Amino acid sequence: MDHLTDITRERQADELQALTEVTKALVAPRELPELLDAVMRTIARVLQPAEVGAIMLWDHPAGVFRPAAAIGYDLETLKEIGLRAGESITGKVFDAGQARLLAAPDEAARAMADLRPFNREVLARSIGREPRLGSAVAAPISAGEQRFGVLVLESLSPERPFTPESVPFVQILADLVALAIDRERLAQRADAVREGRRAERTRSEVLATLSHELRMPLSTIKGYATAMLIDELHWSDAQRDQFLQLIEEACDDMEGMLRDILDSSLADVDQLKLEPQPVRLGSLARQVAGELQHRSEQHRLVVDFPQDFPIVSADERWIKQVLRNILDNAVKYSPEGGLIVLRGETRRADVVVSVADQGIGISSEDVIPLFEKYFRVRSVSTLHVPGTGLGLPIARAVVEAHGGRIWVESTVGEGSTILFSLPRDPSVEEAR
Repeated sequence: MDHLTDITRERQADELQALTEVTKALVAPRELPELLDAVMRTIARVLQPAEVGAIMLWDHPAGVFRPAAAIGYDLETLKEIGLRAGESITGKVFDAGQARLLAAPDEAARAMADLRPFNREVLARSIGREPRLGSAVAAPISAGEQRFGVLVLESLSPERPFTPESVPFVQILADLVALAIDRERLAQRADAVREGRRAERTRSEVLATLSHELRMPLSTIKGYATAMLIDELHWSDAQRDQFLQLIEEACDDMEGMLRDILDSSLADVDQLKLEPQPVRLGSLARQVAGELQHRSEQHRLVVDFPQDFPIVSADERWIKQVLRNILDNAVKYSPEGGLIVLRGETRRADVVVSVADQGIGISSEDVIPLFEKYFRVRSVSTLHVPGTGLGLPIARAVVEAHGGRIWVESTVGEGSTILFSLPRDPSVEEAR
């Protein structure tokens, strides 16, 4: 009697230690697959008969059980398996909703008799032998009304069988696994809700911003057009020309905003199609700078590209848009005017184009999100700067689609330099 009591106490001590280690594994700051893998490795270490086993989770869309973690099996091979409802030990225990002990080889064989040939072949490959079990114990993984799958532990040796005392212990392990899965899925749902609310808030803010930004040029157009139509007022030709110029500038602002919105939408749905061709970036830069110089008398634009600057393979239309967006940004954020230098530099594997201004600069906390959609630099000087916050994100999408990258260097109060790189193509350069 004392001997049996000692055995019972020893088993209880081992189980308590095992539960402690499994609990530690489950509360560790890891992703769910890593947690489940750690749990299975812990079980293999503390539960002696468990030579092989798996956490089989129900894949509802596919209608089969899939392994999430395993011991004794090659998990990558085992992932080919798909057990249907009611199939093998896993399916039967899941349907019954209660733990089950298969204490002898013939019991385990009967429970696995309906295993489909392909699944049996996968088991054999993943374990390196015909799947003949000495004994097994399986417990449903469930939390409340939620059923997630089954924890199956198996012994390959009839000499080391599971006992009835193993059943409640394995069920406790399965319950701990269920809590971890439930916690992870609740966290995922919470993240999805937060992301949905954030996206909705962003959409609302964007609509409000776009409405405000579009209203400003519309008000300008409406105001000057109405003034010119008042019969009682007699405007000089110079005044009318000035009004028309302001109307034209407001139309250009609206056109730019709408173009940004359309281009951003194309990038969002992966419809940013490139048609690469040999492009002379120096000529393209001078063309875009000339367009902008015509619209801004406050700024002096200088284009500095070496005579032998290499030809690149790029989509001319989209690279022109990148240059426009960056130059437009330089003009907006240097409201006092000044020099803007558009420069080209050749490196071994790529070329770098930079646009440097003498504007207000960008603080360090604004540099990181500068290329995110709808982000606007926070400054008193920029409160009345028109724009959608889409120009630089579009530039980034285009540059990255070409295999390059874009970045910024800036000092508050001294100005900013936005740079982007494009890869060199020797075949294009040789054909020049």
